[in-house]
Amino acid sequence: MKILWITSVYPSEEKPGLGVFHETQVQALIKLGVEVTVICPVPRNPALIRYVKRQYRANNGVPFKYIRNGVTVYRPPYLALPGQLRWAQPDKRIAASILKTMSEYEIEPDLIHAHFAMPSGGAARIVAEQKRLPWILTLHGSDVNIYPHYSSSAKKVFEQTVQAANQVLAVGQSLKLRAKELSGRDSIVLPIGVDLSQFQPADDSKWQIRRRLQLPEDKKIIVFIGRLTKAKGVFELAHSLKWLSNDVAIVFVGDGPAKEKLRQHSDYNRRLFLTGQVENERVKDYLLASDVFALPSYTEGMPTVVIEALALKVPVICTAVGGIPELFGEHSQLLIESRSVSSLVNRINDILNRHLSTSQVQHELYENIQKNYHADHNAVLLKAVYQRTIESIYSTI
Repeated sequence: MKILWITSVYPSEEKPGLGVFHETQVQALIKLGVEVTVICPVPRNPALIRYVKRQYRANNGVPFKYIRNGVTVYRPPYLALPGQLRWAQPDKRIAASILKTMSEYEIEPDLIHAHFAMPSGGAARIVAEQKRLPWILTLHGSDVNIYPHYSSSAKKVFEQTVQAANQVLAVGQSLKLRAKELSGRDSIVLPIGVDLSQFQPADDSKWQIRRRLQLPEDKKIIVFIGRLTKAKGVFELAHSLKWLSNDVAIVFVGDGPAKEKLRQHSDYNRRLFLTGQVENERVKDYLLASDVFALPSYTEGMPTVVIEALALKVPVICTAVGGIPELFGEHSQLLIESRSVSSLVNRINDILNRHLSTSQVQHELYENIQKNYHADHNAVLLKAVYQRTIESIYSTI
């Protein structure tokens, strides 16, 4: 079975932490005998824009083709414009880059699996139509909760894409319901799994791990892991230091547009630390080195880092958005309001000083993760979806 994955994010040597959840699922599929090729188109802005705006040079130097952990990844460029997902969808430009790559490298899959309705899904719709291939679409969060609401044209593209797929998957129940409201199309809930075998208790103590990571040993550490953007609640988290005791520090692991403003915080390098982006293998160490993991996002799909933290039985502070309540189940009362510094401060103090997150609660959350979010288990389900979709299409020919 040959599957072509089309996605806007996938790890590379230059950015090993970008789209790790995709790579985890791909590796689990490979173990089941599925042959996966990845095409991850790279946006390239016009030269003048790259010259004026430094952030639009980010993809310079990304190789066109590389092999990562046995998987061939293609990164064809396409012309991109700032804010394109708001108004002028780049579906046709991305599709053209994918079709050219498929032709030149003789990529002939049995099925296409696109991730995110926008922009990858829109491009996959065009590619599948031209190649007369079946395709499935996985909805992840921002492609349902954010992008379709930018404009009427964006919403139209979202509806067309979701309606066109042979099968639609959603990484959480709340996302499934929201997509149904927007498009009228039903979907199957199938999370992108996590390799839980990698998230086991460490042999080293918390203090040994902190020394290795050069983190303060005399502080209670709150760790944030993710893209540093306003929508992830990073400024509320940084602002919470003002109301927390001096023995509390926050470590931001990741990169993004909010980094420079966080660097200007008065407690930078004293109680607020920035590590930059780290390889996925090191995420576990930062979680184990922490006293609390915090992700106070405004919106989410099904964040894998929360699954990883719960798998390690680390106390977690999250907002009640997207698929996060599904991860907490009957303990959803532990979730906080988004955009609220006071809720964040209160919950941090609850956990650090009053031991709100008991070992029994952590164990119950851990059991839910083990049952529903293991990459190997979910890969078996995904392979079955591939098989059914292929058979249903070709049986009608």
